[in-house]
Amino acid sequence: MLLQIAQAIPSKLLARCLSLAQEGASFVDGKETAGWHARERKNNLQARPSHLVDKLYKEVEKALLQHELLAAAARPKNIVRMQLSRYEKGMSYGSHVDDAIMLGQRTDLAFTLFLNSPDQYEGGALVIDEASGERAFRMAEGAMLLYPATTLHRVEEVTKGERLVIVGWIRSYIANAEERELLFDLERVIAMHRQQQSSNNPALDLLLKTRSNLLRRWAQD
Repeated sequence: MLLQIAQAIPSKLLARCLSLAQEGASFVDGKETAGWHARERKNNLQARPSHLVDKLYKEVEKALLQHELLAAAARPKNIVRMQLSRYEKGMSYGSHVDDAIMLGQRTDLAFTLFLNSPDQYEGGALVIDEASGERAFRMAEGAMLLYPATTLHRVEEVTKGERLVIVGWIRSYIANAEERELLFDLERVIAMHRQQQSSNNPALDLLLKTRSNLLRRWAQD
């Protein structure tokens, strides 16, 4: 399941991300953090770890984990890792799949948080390979694409300007993607019933019971 989130983090936090990406962070060759296969296809820049960068990651992590839509879709146990990345003219990242294990934890979902407007660069689409075909994404600043970490994906060459993103990986309480999607659909139905604002809604009671019991059955703590 792919999910587009229009405004994933608050505007003030987005501004701080952009400021750090454009002025405050030191960048190194992205190949330094790639596996042997991805290293052959990876051509970008990544922020060098620092106090300011690590602090920003913690703020972004807090904002994302509090986002209701992300919480419903991902059922995140935690965000395993984040990386502030920059693509300048001529840079790209060929087709690859993300590491299954990072920092000793399973990666179930990946996300790309777009920091600057697609009007500020050309090319640089994030392309996801699905069974039905490829889908390309160039999203607005502050928007985020959430997708299974199991997918083949690539970043097309930037032909003009500069592409700024934060990419990250999520460990979910629900390892199975189909089960996560079922829970997400159930959460959407619950939200519809809650909008009715009825103090006596037996259907909602049953939906909440079902959600809780499915979580008990499927969650891995």
